[in-house]
Amino acid sequence: MAELDKPVEIKAVPLAQLATELHATRPFAATEFAALKDVGPVDLVTAPANAELGAPGESSPRFYWVVLSGEARVERPETDGGRTVVAVAAAGEGYGEAPLLSGKTYSPFFVVATQDTRLVRFTDSQFWSLMACCPAFRSVALANMAQRLQSYQVEALHREKLVSLGTLAAGLMHELNNPGAAARRSAAQLRENLLRLQELSLRNSNRQKTPEQMECMRSLLNHALNGGCRLQAMSTLEQADAEEAMGEWLSGSGVDNAYEIAPVLVGMGFDRTELDCARLLFTREAFSDALNWLGSLVASVSLVCAIEESIGRISDLVMAVKKFAYDEKGPARDLDVHDSLQSTLTILGHKLRIKQIHVEKKLEASPATICTRGAALSQVWTNLIDNAVDAAPEGSSLEISTWNEDGRLAVRIADHGAGIPANVLPRIFEPFFTTKPQGSGTGLGLEIVHRIVTQKFGGTIDVTSEPGSTAFTVRLPLSTPTAESSH
Repeated sequence: MAELDKPVEIKAVPLAQLATELHATRPFAATEFAALKDVGPVDLVTAPANAELGAPGESSPRFYWVVLSGEARVERPETDGGRTVVAVAAAGEGYGEAPLLSGKTYSPFFVVATQDTRLVRFTDSQFWSLMACCPAFRSVALANMAQRLQSYQVEALHREKLVSLGTLAAGLMHELNNPGAAARRSAAQLRENLLRLQELSLRNSNRQKTPEQMECMRSLLNHALNGGCRLQAMSTLEQADAEEAMGEWLSGSGVDNAYEIAPVLVGMGFDRTELDCARLLFTREAFSDALNWLGSLVASVSLVCAIEESIGRISDLVMAVKKFAYDEKGPARDLDVHDSLQSTLTILGHKLRIKQIHVEKKLEASPATICTRGAALSQVWTNLIDNAVDAAPEGSSLEISTWNEDGRLAVRIADHGAGIPANVLPRIFEPFFTTKPQGSGTGLGLEIVHRIVTQKFGGTIDVTSEPGSTAFTVRLPLSTPTAESSH
């Protein structure tokens, strides 16, 4: 804030002395000042441009302000240290009724004069005296409150969508990075293998081969190409023993790079008996070249499989995002809730893996389809599952269950964290209420979840919590709510 040339001046003035100026403002335009004899002296505040008139905090008193001249700006502090402008009051306008009417015990905002400004400041008790004795003032204050509450709801929904989008983006960065990096590595290795295959093919092409040798190589080639991406399933110990035995056999048969080739051949399911035909039919040098050629070919097939799997993973993620962020303006559609839950788990997969959390799914609802439009339901699952992951201890489990109950679809998301304290539980759906450390939560997530479930879908959301177990249960009508179909 810029250094001020002169300080803020506050002077107690009889209300009647300001009657003429207050009559020119919207809150007092229709007020008879004779009825305000019990209000008593008020503070006349004279502030230079950029002066701070109030700051948030438990010890900050609440005031109702009327701007006589100049302009004042109301700013909300953000967790990142910045401020968001929530209202601008020009000459003739009042502000500050929202914290008073909503029952806050302190001022949650900064108030800054944007230019040289004169204001009248009413205390908490004076504001309620005005509300009690002046119907015209009361009407203006309530109308302002309703307008600001509506603006808040729109902004809160927008902010929470941005939070969900941030969660989505963070998930995608992690999820797309792994298959993308794997595909890139596999492509680089495949290029090297293809050069090696070309070199060995040219070397083998100079050797005349008998029909028996050709038949042997054809058999090995068919095994390599027809094995597809199904690697032989073995325990870690079995695989290590098989690779060691194959490496020793290849080395004893004079094969170059024996211990590099062995894991590739074992993984594709080759055994020594199958390779014996080549060992018996080829010279020692030709056998080495043939096995290196086969090893390069098998490795190339494995790399193609890895690339295919990585691209498939990316495609699955893209599909999950499409399901998550379905166009809000699109037509109403049937949504499989099981599919929606799985898409959310896919997007949040990186958080589950970081904390090594196992997901137990008991998806027993049938039918599990509701009629909806947009991504609101995915926003519900994202908030609930994300909160559950944050609360769950590392290495624990997360339980997601669905069932049908009295014509409704029930979804239960449970974690095994420390639980929600009993004194906190009644407040968890309040806007801006959060128990997370500063900067880690907005306090909007569960409020938005509650609003989406109850207002958009006509459903209910319940929570039970004790140490070691917290469960949120959402119940949604299987039939389309009237409000939803009328949008």
